[in-house]
Amino acid sequence: MTSGSDAILERMMALHPKIIDLTLDRMWRLLDALGNPQDKLPPVIHIAGTNGKGSTQAMIRAGLEAAGKRVHAYTSPHLARFHERIRLAGELISEQHLSEVLDECYAANDGGNITYFEITTCAAILAMSRVEADYTLLEVGLGGRLDATNVIEKPALTIITPVSIDHEQFLGDTLTKIAGEKAGIIKRGVPCVVGPQQDEAMDVIEATAARLGAPLIAYGQHWHAFEERGRLIFQDENGLLDLPLPNLPGAHQIQNASAALAALRHLNMGEAAYEAAVSKAFWPARMQRLKQGPLIDAAPEAELWLDGGHNAAAGQALAAHLATLPHRPTHLVCGMLNTKDIAGYLTPMAPHAASLTAVSIPGEANTLPAEVTADAATRAGMTASTAGSVTEAVAKIAATDPHARILICGSLYLAGAILRENG
Repeated sequence: MTSGSDAILERMMALHPKIIDLTLDRMWRLLDALGNPQDKLPPVIHIAGTNGKGSTQAMIRAGLEAAGKRVHAYTSPHLARFHERIRLAGELISEQHLSEVLDECYAANDGGNITYFEITTCAAILAMSRVEADYTLLEVGLGGRLDATNVIEKPALTIITPVSIDHEQFLGDTLTKIAGEKAGIIKRGVPCVVGPQQDEAMDVIEATAARLGAPLIAYGQHWHAFEERGRLIFQDENGLLDLPLPNLPGAHQIQNASAALAALRHLNMGEAAYEAAVSKAFWPARMQRLKQGPLIDAAPEAELWLDGGHNAAAGQALAAHLATLPHRPTHLVCGMLNTKDIAGYLTPMAPHAASLTAVSIPGEANTLPAEVTADAATRAGMTASTAGSVTEAVAKIAATDPHARILICGSLYLAGAILRENG
């Protein structure tokens, strides 16, 4: 059923011919027309990076809420419903509230040129400015310097998670250029938590912070984190934390958790917050086990997983996680966008995959055709085939290997389609 907000969102898609067009001019114009709600938000924690932004945000939110704080959160893209992007004091925005702020932004924009992401970000900021809370968590959509979220003059804290190559057509083709875009969220005098970085990225971040007099709270310098005997050990100048491993699966979640812990320590949130950050975070489509829906019906004895990672760094993280799982044949069902480094994503996973079945992402104009994905998988050393749908792929795998581990992967858009039917 189409909701009122869906109809307004559809209208918003027509306001600018490009999906992505990085500049802040249109944001400033509309925010000004709305009375500059960005200046009325509760203290903002602004998060940029290539990988781990969403997981880190989820862990910080879990920690803050365990400390009794009311937290707004803005993230993108959504998976099943647009409402997932906006949390007001812990709760997903209601359909009525969303429709009202979208309508208000559409009217204030008065037919002006503005992208879908920009106008919906304005709507999120407007909604969050009107609900009382203790903190606002803002996740960057793309890059940082010219991202629509980069309109907060004085955040309480900024965070840069690991930077790697992605979105080269918008952010540049070197790690130095991409790090420069991410470092664009650093503000004069505002502390910045920096997760593990390659040297070229760290050099850019340090230079930007020095120019702006922004204190860095950096991995390897001001804090350390590692796994020891099945526990997460975090250490900074305030002492040592001995915590459970993150409940979000994957070794890479240790670095996400450690950035969240560094942020929470800086905010002096206390033991309950640190424990909750690693034990109570939920972030869909990050090695999420599927438990219900038509896919489970199609393969009732199989182990079904869903992951929305989609670049080379995500492929490496996923491969590292697959290597830690109990031995069981793992079959991939993969659909990707044509803007992604498919070889970089698939190559690390080849040693861990018994097969790959490629699919096109339903309803997505920028999907990579299944045949192209299958060819890339073959070149990466996998046994590959195609299927007309994920359901067909899962049924085909289950028919030959009923107890298989099946991992649906390659794109957040594919993950969203799966969760809409199997959430």
